[in-house]
Amino acid sequence: MSGTAPLHDPLADRALGRVFRRLLPLMMLLLLLSLIDRTNISFAALQMNAELGLTPATYGLAAGIFFIGYCLFEVPSNLILARVGARPWLARIMISWGALVVAMAEVRGVRSFYVLRLLLGIAEAGLLPGTFLYLSRWVPVRRLGLAFSLLMSATAIANVISGPVAGGLMQLEGLWGLRGWQWVFVVEGLATMLVGIAVLRFLPERLEDAEWLSDSERRLLASALARDAQVKAASGVTDFRQGFLDRRVIIATVVCFLFICCNFGTVFWLPQIVKSLGASSPLQIGFLTAIPYLLGGVATIWSGQHSDHTRERRWHLVCGALLACAGYALAGTAAASASIAFMALCVATAGIWSMFGVFWGYAGGLLGGAAAAGGLAFINSFSALGGFVGPVAIGFVRQQTQSFSSSLFVLAGFSLLTAAAALLVRNADRPEQQSLSVAT
Repeated sequence: MSGTAPLHDPLADRALGRVFRRLLPLMMLLLLLSLIDRTNISFAALQMNAELGLTPATYGLAAGIFFIGYCLFEVPSNLILARVGARPWLARIMISWGALVVAMAEVRGVRSFYVLRLLLGIAEAGLLPGTFLYLSRWVPVRRLGLAFSLLMSATAIANVISGPVAGGLMQLEGLWGLRGWQWVFVVEGLATMLVGIAVLRFLPERLEDAEWLSDSERRLLASALARDAQVKAASGVTDFRQGFLDRRVIIATVVCFLFICCNFGTVFWLPQIVKSLGASSPLQIGFLTAIPYLLGGVATIWSGQHSDHTRERRWHLVCGALLACAGYALAGTAAASASIAFMALCVATAGIWSMFGVFWGYAGGLLGGAAAAGGLAFINSFSALGGFVGPVAIGFVRQQTQSFSSSLFVLAGFSLLTAAAALLVRNADRPEQQSLSVAT
């Protein structure tokens, strides 16, 4: 016979708890390493820029050019993942990009810097939407906001630990003839390659491969995912072409592009902004920059969980963007006061990071079927151009004004545009309120 098992049913809680404990830590580790490896130049720049003769505009372009390759190859990469499976493709992504990070230690000038950053973007393309697609095959829509918030909290955790780690590695200056900034690339790249090998060995591909789930737990999750697929087919976006052309997808892409401008405009420049506020050594800068991201990680998880609980996405996005706008604007006007400017940057970072899980929970609940692989990658690939626009804009304004104050107002403007665009987001239908069916 058949029965119903609401999400708060002990069996459902146990099944989802096991999925979260088994899969989310590994997915978070992949994302954490990718964020560390794509942004470690922000700390290497404290030595590398002077040694290689990089101007602020040149560094900003090098930081952003990563996203050109990333954008061009994001959709093809995710379509390949959907065809060949997550385990081999995610492992390939990690091993290849880890090798390129190690190669960054051999940068000798602007040209090689640009080339390796471009190749790094190509190698990493598909990782984030690949993890979204993978988790959406295990986690029902009702809990996607929390799942994606926990996943995206890795972006904050990466920035919390990347500063102290990079600052510590730079203390190896001169060991085996390598500069401190070279040690950052070598150690962090090798760590990524090792984790890529572990993914190839341990990542389960499908529900059927999860020996740590009971038969009844697998049936429950399969039933919930099937119900989600039916609802998406009725009111979401499931056709492959719609994954690129549907109005809701286009609006979501614009929102994501704008807050990614803020995200990477902050990430690639925060160490130098903190240095301009009076911090001195790389290790001190590393620990100070960890504070805003720690708060951002808390905001990510709280906002995602609250969004799941209230079944509301739009106003969580709008409020996060407005909070960021206020923080950036205050930091710009309070540049003469280092302590106030730093606290305002903490507020801005919390506002931006609070949006991540909520946004991807919305996108994951909207996209299904053939649209999921292409649509998630399309949103992420186009919005990743914000990772080019943000750092380049900050670098250009910084070089023209010789001050970070105007650059912070640029980030405030991006945040305000994010809030305006988020007003157009429609809260998804609420299939998650229904019970999860399972044969018993």
